[in-house]
Amino acid sequence: MATMGSQVIRFVLQMASTMVLARLLTPADYGLIGMVTVVVNFAQMFKDAGLSMATVQKDKISHEQISTLFWINVLISVVLGVCVLVGSPLVAAFYGKPELTAVTAVLSISFIISGLSIQHAALLRRHMRFGNLAIIHIAAQVITLVVTILLALYGWRYWALIGGSLTSAFAVVTLTFYFCPWLPGRMRKGTGVRDMLKFGGHLTGFNFINYFSRNADNILIGRFIGVDALGLYAKAYQIVYMPLANIRNPVNRVTIPVLSSLKGDPERFRRYYGKIVFILAFFSMPLMAFCVMFPKELILLIFGAQWLSMTDIFRVLAIAGFIQPVTGTRGALLIACGESRMYLLLGAITAVISVTGFCIGVIWGAIGVAVSVTVVIYVQQYPMFSVAFRYVPVSFRELLGNCWHVALLSWFSAICAKGMVIFTPGLENLSLLWGSLAMAVIFFGMFMGVPFTRKNLQENIQILKRNFSSR
Repeated sequence: MATMGSQVIRFVLQMASTMVLARLLTPADYGLIGMVTVVVNFAQMFKDAGLSMATVQKDKISHEQISTLFWINVLISVVLGVCVLVGSPLVAAFYGKPELTAVTAVLSISFIISGLSIQHAALLRRHMRFGNLAIIHIAAQVITLVVTILLALYGWRYWALIGGSLTSAFAVVTLTFYFCPWLPGRMRKGTGVRDMLKFGGHLTGFNFINYFSRNADNILIGRFIGVDALGLYAKAYQIVYMPLANIRNPVNRVTIPVLSSLKGDPERFRRYYGKIVFILAFFSMPLMAFCVMFPKELILLIFGAQWLSMTDIFRVLAIAGFIQPVTGTRGALLIACGESRMYLLLGAITAVISVTGFCIGVIWGAIGVAVSVTVVIYVQQYPMFSVAFRYVPVSFRELLGNCWHVALLSWFSAICAKGMVIFTPGLENLSLLWGSLAMAVIFFGMFMGVPFTRKNLQENIQILKRNFSSR
């Protein structure tokens, strides 16, 4: 509940930040930072080196082991920061933007700062102090939002976003040290961290492949199309996948450990997985169908008129997002059943297919890349799941059986809501409010009117009630 509650608050803060800053900054400002973000986030992936998860998951861990991991994380962070600093002219040369040299150099400071709190945050997670973690991230986000808006108001343009990034790193480290005042000892040999380093290395290897495939679209757009196109594409992608992440991430945090405990009982495993698929579909599919039907209205509300040129990109990416939370459960299934090798193999194949699609789509600009994202997501699902289901006690038929009705009702209610808005004169200025109310009434009305869907929803409500009453 602490994690879910903080997720909701952070989502609201992020939406508020997006709405305010979109009116103070330009697509070019976001595009410029987007070019550097690809490089910075790539380096950030190696900073943790999977060692925080090693600290969380290990049955028994000593002060000497944590201290050794702390200094390893600090060393990695310093090396990465220096590498980014030294490579800043190369980043500027790659994109053909001289101003990126200073931007990349300043952002390299965030590596050293954030590397100091990796093991402290891991200790908070290990001891299940999720309330403290929620306070840390919410407070840091509020401080960052205030600083970024103030800098933007004073005309700092893209430097406002950089200042916000550095502020966030300082705030997170300071608050983490406050809630976890653990002091590390010196690094020692022979403390038994070799297995933990191997474990972290495997996670980093998968994250490397996954990160590259997820950011290749930004790299290609920034390199071959331009900063304005990247700014539009990046913001459209963010606004589509931000709510999906807030739905998917809290669910995934409990899915893997629970499915792992049920892998010896195939029937219970299938039932639990079915509930997870239903919950993800119920909250994400109607939202994405609404985004497809009302993209212009949403962009005007969130970003303002200057961003209307990204309407088509936003709509296409929303079509891709319609199935992503559900299809993203494939990885959880494989990990829970101990099939990490197959998980890595399918991830590598997916990366190759995705990057190939991006390279083809970039010929038609940012909208071509968005279309390629959507096509790749839909085309690969059946063969990938067909392979994955050979290793888990679930079938493709059971996957579809838990979400097809939600998908149909989502599209039906969204289309009906759009039709009601079009054929209701005099409500042009209230089309978003009228459309959302109409879709909600139609969707829940149809959902409760069909016996099968009503029974499924009632079963999930009863599960939630039992969980709350048992606390």
